[in-house]
Order: sequence, then structure tokens, then C-alpha cells
Amino acid sequence: MDEQHNYRYVAALVTYDGTDFFGFQYQSDHQSIQGSLEIALSKFCKYTGRVVGSGRTDTGVHARGQVIAVKVDWKHDLLALQRAWNVHLPSSIAIQSITEVASEFHPRFSALSRTYCYYVTNHLVAELSTIRRSPLTDRTSLFIASPLDIEAMNEAGRHLIGIYDFAAFGQPTQGESTIRELTEVSWRMEDCAMLATTQRFLVFTVTGSSFLRHMVRNLVGTLLLVGSHKIEPVQVKEILESKRRENCAPPVPPHGLVLEKVTYPAEYGIRTFA
Repeated sequence: MDEQHNYRYVAALVTYDGTDFFGFQYQSDHQSIQGSLEIALSKFCKYTGRVVGSGRTDTGVHARGQVIAVKVDWKHDLLALQRAWNVHLPSSIAIQSITEVASEFHPRFSALSRTYCYYVTNHLVAELSTIRRSPLTDRTSLFIASPLDIEAMNEAGRHLIGIYDFAAFGQPTQGESTIRELTEVSWRMEDCAMLATTQRFLVFTVTGSSFLRHMVRNLVGTLLLVGSHKIEPVQVKEILESKRRENCAPPVPPHGLVLEKVTYPAEYGIRTFA
């Protein structure tokens, strides 16, 4: 008797701490997010093809709102699939929700926008800048001792909102254009109960349809120069217009970067974090 299959195409919202992974994409000789998801799934469920993600986060980069899709042979309800998958995943990866989607859905190509956040722990006053960073936040934020000028960084960020050639801030996939559209570029202060009262969280948020390789980390590095009063806000516009990578600051380390949210047309019913 032929084996009966009940293949369903599902999308899942995934959160992970990327510290101990060599990025999202599968690697035969290193631990990856994609590989870990597939290994866990194979322990209790048949599936076809690969687990596909909305973006290939780099080594050490985290996600709160990564979206993946895969075709699974599963006859039970989707909550049971979520629970079973999580049981077999390492503690640093978690499936937050699962939705059955139409066959034409693709996590990357169906996306309308992506939002990244970069987290910085920072001292409020220069006199306290010799205090050591907090071990409780070292894995997920960049420590900068000297105070940063948020108003200046936000002024500089406004020069980046719109449709521009961002060649100065990143590398495209071979054959792709360097023109991108950013709809949000902002910095804000955020409280964190784990930090001492002499410190603060600075959160950089950027939203766009897509990004060049290392683009977000290059943007953060350049805006931090503005916040440190090493360059003026208007110079960010000049760097953008130069289209020359050597005019941009080096990228900040990956551990402060989080893929926060990916949005899709409403008809797909994909859940995202607010």
C-alpha cells in the first residue's frame, strides 16, 4: 500500500540568538540557523526542499522576526507542529508561530519591507566613561563608553530616507543594482532593567524594501561618527552622494544587529512582531 502524504506549505516566524551560529545560510562545516532548523525538523517530520528564509543574516547577527517557509508532511494542527519543532531546536532558536500559506509565497521575494535594529549600550555622562560595559548585554549590543549625540545622529539619518544609490554603504549581490529605498532611519533611547542607571540603550532602526550586503552595519558605523562629533550630519549626505565605499565608516560588529520584522501583503496572513 502506498504511503499517504499530507504535504502543506507553511511559513514560520523565528527568533534566534545568532552568537554561536555562522549566519543563517546552511554550511556543511559550520553550525547555521538554516541547518539547525532542518536538522530539528527532520527528527519528527518529513519535508521537501530547503527551509527558505526572508534574509541571510550574517555570522553573529540575531533575529526577532525572521520568516521562513518549507513544505512539510504534517496532518496535525499547526500548533502541534510548532511545539514539536521547538522541542528539537537548540535553546537559542525558537519558532514563534506557524501559518499555512499559498504556494506562490516566498519569504524573500514576497516581502514588502524589512526592519533591522542595532543596539548600543552607552554612558550618559563622560565622567563615568571608565565604568566597564555590562556583561548582561555584551552578546546583543555594542558598548560605547563616550556619550553620543542622538539629535545629531537623527539629523544625519534624515539624509538617508528616500530612494538613493547606496553604493557607498554596501555591496550588492552580483548583477544587482545598488539603488535602495529607506522609509525609516532613526535613533531612540530605550530603558533596560539590566543596565545601571548611568547607562542607556540606544536603538537604531532602519526600514527598507531590501538592503545591500553589510549596508546596515556600515550605516550605523557612519552615524556613530556623527554621534561622536567626528563628522557633521551633512557629511553623511556627502558620503551617500559620493557612491564610494572608502568614504564610509567601517562596519560595526555584528552582535548588536537584529532582524526585527519582515512585512508581507495582508493576504498571506504572516504574523510579525509589532
